[in-house]
Amino acid sequence: MVRFPLGERWYRWSAEHAVGIDRVVAAALALLGVAASVGSGPLDVAIALGLTVPLAWRRTRPAAAGFTVALASVIYLAAGTQTDLALPGICVPIALYALAAYGPRWAVGWGLAAAVLGVVAAGLRFFGGEGVTWQAHAFIIAFLIVYVVAVWALGDLRRVRNQELEGLTERARLLELERAQEAEIAAINERTRIAREMHDIVAHSLTVVIAQADGGRYSAKADPDAAVAALETIAQTGRLALTDMRALLSVLRSDDPREYSSTPTVSDIDDLITEMRRGGLAVTHRVEGEAHEMSTGAELTAYRIVQESLTNVLKHAGPAAQVTVGQRWGERALELTVGDDGRGGAAALVAPSAGGQGVIGMRERVELHGGRFAAGPQAGGGYRVQVELPYERNMT
Repeated sequence: MVRFPLGERWYRWSAEHAVGIDRVVAAALALLGVAASVGSGPLDVAIALGLTVPLAWRRTRPAAAGFTVALASVIYLAAGTQTDLALPGICVPIALYALAAYGPRWAVGWGLAAAVLGVVAAGLRFFGGEGVTWQAHAFIIAFLIVYVVAVWALGDLRRVRNQELEGLTERARLLELERAQEAEIAAINERTRIAREMHDIVAHSLTVVIAQADGGRYSAKADPDAAVAALETIAQTGRLALTDMRALLSVLRSDDPREYSSTPTVSDIDDLITEMRRGGLAVTHRVEGEAHEMSTGAELTAYRIVQESLTNVLKHAGPAAQVTVGQRWGERALELTVGDDGRGGAAALVAPSAGGQGVIGMRERVELHGGRFAAGPQAGGGYRVQVELPYERNMT
């Protein structure tokens, strides 16, 4: 348990019980005022109550409390009662301080002006007379004016402190809200990334497995060796997919080490194309320029773009489709092009469509690294994907 200093504990406790403390102080002053005025008449008792009772709500309704105390003080000065001068000398500064600290801005100036006029009137009435020089009289009045101005200034400083505390509290609340929003955005981004990776892994692997299984089933009787090769491709694809899946799911387990060694790069595109060729897809791979260094995320994006594009060809381009994969290392960006001449569902389109989840995922990947993405049917048939991944953005 944290132990705060005595002053800090008192400050916290008094802040939590401020209204109760005000009521106790007001009740004590009221009892003292009534006890001192009970033999002087009902007007003195009323003035004593008017000076003390409003202090009970000096924080919650400072303008009303200050007005009531000021009215009682005016009656006290005008009526010439026998009430002890000490009571207004205590109650008026308390009410003025509360008005300056908690009251509305329009009432603060009026309260100070009324207090100055009141102490001037009190000085003229109570501190003049025979035996008092005008210099001493002026000094007393000046002292009273300085006193009420100092009380008002302390109340105004309290107002400033309260505003600063409110500002800090609001700032802390906004920072907490911002942290919660950032955590939520990070979680959404992470879920999106995992969903995108899951789609790439599962969609590609299952597409190859299905294609190989269909091919092996049709050629099992006529060409057993082709069926065996198809089963080997299915097994290899399944192992690779399982490895990628484990690496991806390790991110979700804090107690398991993350497997980054299986993250594919641009150099793995050759193996991907070889795998697709074994699956029966005719792929031509063209590489131009000298390879540049890229970030791990950018290289993974390039690999996934080619993987998703070839998977879409295998699913939609139809039989005997010819695919060309262009890989050009430019001066500022890696340019990838995947085009086919298929006559499948994509070739029947006359204009580019918004695409499915695969196209959306490819676009999100490329835009994340500051690149450009374009995909759509080609004139005369087939489908084409074009990507530019800049080097500089990736390396910053």
